[in-house]
Amino acid sequence: MSSVFVAFFMTLLLTFSVAQAQMVKVDGSSTVFPLTEAVAEEFQKADPKIRVTVGISGTGGGFKKFCRGDSDIQNASRPIEESEIQACKKSGIRFLELPVAFDAIAIVVHPSNPFAKDITVEELKKAWEPSAQGQIKKWNQIRSSWPDAPVAFFGAGSDSGTFDYFTEAINGKSKSSRGDYTASEDDNTLVMGVSREKNALGYIPLHYFEENSAKLKAIPVIYKGKKQTPSKESVISGHYAPLSRPLFIYISEKSLKRAEVKKFAEFYIQKSKSLAEEIQMIPLPESTYDVVQKNLTQEKWGTVFKGHSQVGMKIEELLLKEKN
Repeated sequence: MSSVFVAFFMTLLLTFSVAQAQMVKVDGSSTVFPLTEAVAEEFQKADPKIRVTVGISGTGGGFKKFCRGDSDIQNASRPIEESEIQACKKSGIRFLELPVAFDAIAIVVHPSNPFAKDITVEELKKAWEPSAQGQIKKWNQIRSSWPDAPVAFFGAGSDSGTFDYFTEAINGKSKSSRGDYTASEDDNTLVMGVSREKNALGYIPLHYFEENSAKLKAIPVIYKGKKQTPSKESVISGHYAPLSRPLFIYISEKSLKRAEVKKFAEFYIQKSKSLAEEIQMIPLPESTYDVVQKNLTQEKWGTVFKGHSQVGMKIEELLLKEKN
């Protein structure tokens, strides 16, 4: 083997190794995806040597990869669950839990729908609980004054954090849901489905509704006698319950030891507020990001949620949790 060939081969191998070392792998929630994608684009402009890949496996699907060590950072639209904590522990993966924005779940219908002007939490439960499968199929079965017409249900897939949060908030138990509906972990698929079906009733993340408000109609939710319109303002003020929630990224300890991952994580927290506003998501207050940055710097391992979502959490309650 010639020395020229050996030199060429070693250079190629070194180049490949550097390229591998300079990659940050992110996966998980489609709800968090737009923010992470925006951060990744800005980051790669600032440092083109580091490549950031962002996948959409849903929160549950993403945690499966994260807890196997197949991704560096996990996008999540709910806190990590007990079974996922144990899966990570079994693989020897410690993690940081960093809230990056707030969101809500919007209840949506086709824009031409003339009668669904609001819906109660109890009616949502009647429509979406497991016993509704094959039984609640018409609008007048949800509310007697609505027409005797079929309902086409659209909602998050079972690997989605939106599915976990919605079912817990509405049905009282995570993953407890009727199964006979059009399901997807990709929120754009749900937007398309509802926009094309005049008898649609569905749920999607609020910022996906706001990006597609010409194609959909979001209806107020009545909770404890109060009619609540989904909006950034109602979420920030704590007046959109129980369907508002924090959004997270999780970073593995092993990955954080790599300079490129740490650099991206720091950039993410620095840019979250401005980029969340830019893409119509709901940023956290500056004081919350200060605490999140401190938790990243001090490497505060683990979760403050103990394996459970906390339905209807307000932004100030999240801040208190992060401080403790």
